[in-house]
Amino acid sequence: MFRRMDALTIQQAAETTGWSPRMLRYIERVGLVEPARSDGGYRLYGAGHLQRLRTLRELLSGFGINLSDVGFAARMRRDEPLRRAVEQWFESTARRPDQVAADDWLRWEQDKHRRLLEDIEQPSRDLRENA
Repeated sequence: MFRRMDALTIQQAAETTGWSPRMLRYIERVGLVEPARSDGGYRLYGAGHLQRLRTLRELLSGFGINLSDVGFAARMRRDEPLRRAVEQWFESTARRPDQVAADDWLRWEQDKHRRLLEDIEQPSRDLRENA
């Protein structure tokens, strides 16, 4: 654990780094920087945490990417099934299903999209109707 002078509170870390307290909590939630905790549960940022936050900002600006991009990359490193699924998607190519005639493929894909969108939108519709 840190001595009081060896660590900053989330507010002090925000002032030092330029990240807002809200963004620091998001950065922690996605697993990019995990501050220590005081006995009372307060976040404590040491020199190593500040360095990670600084280099994270340099990474973002150096490559023109967003925090969500790095968060997703971190998730890909932790989640093997997700990593495999994304790799498989990149390696795949469009291919007409054998049971679909060439002349019907466009309409078949349109129908698949329509059903997919209906499935996605239905839970939102149910929530609005039950509110």
